[in-house]
Amino acid sequence: MKYYYDPQNRLPYKKRLRNRCIAIAIFVAACALIGSCIFKSGERAAQPKGFVVNGNDPTATSKEWIKDTLRVDSSIIDSLKEAHRAIKVKDPLTESAAKNLFFGEAKASTEAATKESERNENLENTQAAVTAAVTPENPPEVEIVDSVHIKNQKDVFLAEKIDNMLRRFKPMHSAILVVEPNSNEIIAWGETKDYKVQNAPDYISRNTFPAASLAKTVTIAAAMESNRYSLNSPIPDRGAHHTLYKNQLRVPENYAGPTIELQDAYAKSANPPLGIIGLNVGAKRLRDAAKMLGYNTNFPGGLPGRSNYAPPDSGYGLAEVSCGFIQSTTLSPLLAAAQVRSILAKKPLEIPWAKDLEGIAPKQRIALDVGKFSENTYYGLRAAMLRSVTNGTARKHLSTKNMARKNFNALNIGGKTGSLDGNDPNGRYEWFMGFAQSKDDPKKAIIVVIMQVHDLQGYRSQPACQVAAMIMNYWAHQKLWQTN
Repeated sequence: MKYYYDPQNRLPYKKRLRNRCIAIAIFVAACALIGSCIFKSGERAAQPKGFVVNGNDPTATSKEWIKDTLRVDSSIIDSLKEAHRAIKVKDPLTESAAKNLFFGEAKASTEAATKESERNENLENTQAAVTAAVTPENPPEVEIVDSVHIKNQKDVFLAEKIDNMLRRFKPMHSAILVVEPNSNEIIAWGETKDYKVQNAPDYISRNTFPAASLAKTVTIAAAMESNRYSLNSPIPDRGAHHTLYKNQLRVPENYAGPTIELQDAYAKSANPPLGIIGLNVGAKRLRDAAKMLGYNTNFPGGLPGRSNYAPPDSGYGLAEVSCGFIQSTTLSPLLAAAQVRSILAKKPLEIPWAKDLEGIAPKQRIALDVGKFSENTYYGLRAAMLRSVTNGTARKHLSTKNMARKNFNALNIGGKTGSLDGNDPNGRYEWFMGFAQSKDDPKKAIIVVIMQVHDLQGYRSQPACQVAAMIMNYWAHQKLWQTN
């Protein structure tokens, strides 16, 4: 029987021992080389750009770097040479290979030792180079906080809170306005432009911002003034709320499909139902309601600028204006605050004022002859804004998620959200206008308006509702629980 492995053909014992020793030597040398390479690579990778080690630039030629990296400790070489002599190699080919391995590495080690002594002589230069490499060429710009604009505001602590929030959240463009409704005075504000906090306001009175869904306030005001609608009136609810297609506006006779109440259509910012309401009440009633809310009005001193509201007499364009699905309807943050104050106080429109905002807001209270809604309409507008927080688009962020439960339960909070793309400045506009009012003492209240512009392709800061919730929560801590 023939075996695959024939023990009769085995090599002599000395040759087998020699081969084993050579294999072990090669394995040990390879492990040492690999370990040295890994250590050197990790050390070089951890060094900053331009770093110099012992006077040796990492941009040296690859040949010198390899020689420096493949050094083997002399003790290992000596032990391998002694093993080689003990074996008394007879095979000239094997002996030549071993000599190249052992004595070649020893020669490389001697050259490396010479280089090491040369590198030590340049220690001072190395330290200087390390210092230069660690020190950045262009150190980061340190933001200097100018607190003058904070100290000049009515509520310094709230103004500081707003300033800190803007520096933390870094919206691309934003305007924050806080008004005390009883006096109608601006008590705090904050703005950013190109991600930088501004020391002087500009956006507060500008009228180039699309009103978006905040224009829905005009629509439900006109609907209730017409005496054809109430808060509970069912409105056909066809399709998605964020779209506005012509087929969503065509309601067949004897419609038996899904409906939504007027207050919920406003709270959930449903475009098709509000578009249907606008088509039913007509352009004239919409213009009259818009006039009472300050649109299309040239204010004294041009403060704020004229906000535009121009619905066509009929057609799809009328539905677009009714639900704010158009850029031509514009609104300034200052006028938005005036609208909320008018609804909360059930009084004719009056622009908020401030002593220290010359050229931005009036310096004193000015009565405006723009008309007044009925008591029923004011009640309905306030109830619809409250509904936005309890059952609508502001529910997620204006909650105990961002407010202390104690403060949230002690307040009546209402508002309206909106979002739409715009061009001046370019980006995605996000609005919140609303109020927070103490349940126990209605005289304790604030009006908050947030307008943010986000980069269409980049980073977005915290939602406007979340920012409003944090402001209301801070105000409640300071005002509702004061002890005499």
